Amino acid sequence: MITIIAGTNRPNSRARRVANFYAELLAEHGAAAQLLDLTELPLDFTTSALYANTGRHDEFNRLVSLAEEADKLVFVVPEYNCSFPGVLKAFIDGLPYPGGIRGKKAALVGLSSGSQGGILPLNHLTDVLMYLGTAVLPERVRLPFIDQHLTTEGQITEPLYQQLLREQAARLLQF
Repeated sequence: MITIIAGTNRPNSRARRVANFYAELLAEHGAAAQLLDLTELPLDFTTSALYANTGRHDEFNRLVSLAEEADKLVFVVPEYNCSFPGVLKAFIDGLPYPGGIRGKKAALVGLSSGSQGGILPLNHLTDVLMYLGTAVLPERVRLPFIDQHLTTEGQITEPLYQQLLREQAARLLQF
């Protein structure tokens, strides 16, 4: 099972639309995938589900189980202030340690409205994942100027972006 993580809790996010597109690519390969959408995080999870409250919040635990039960993960990560969203970091911090996503394999997709395509968030997230013992697929996909190439219905209109995502999905299945 592959879990695709839409890396923000912003409603109707571009990350969610790209995550849905990625799920379609995996389905074309016959791969089972599920979506972990951070919009489903409890609003108070940083106080009600972390630290002394670890394991005590059923709604948070359900999302944690989506990450834990996966063999592989796909992180679709928007760029927020030259890094990845804090809510994603807080979610990762709430995963069991050690354990959680240790020993899993991950693919990273960065997106931004600017020209860098999320390279800084991907670098930061790679460091965090490697520290946690999660292997990161070397082929990280960056999607710059995403607003120009993603419809409100979730279609990616840039053929190069489609190709890069298809190639990465195929490599993830072999990884």
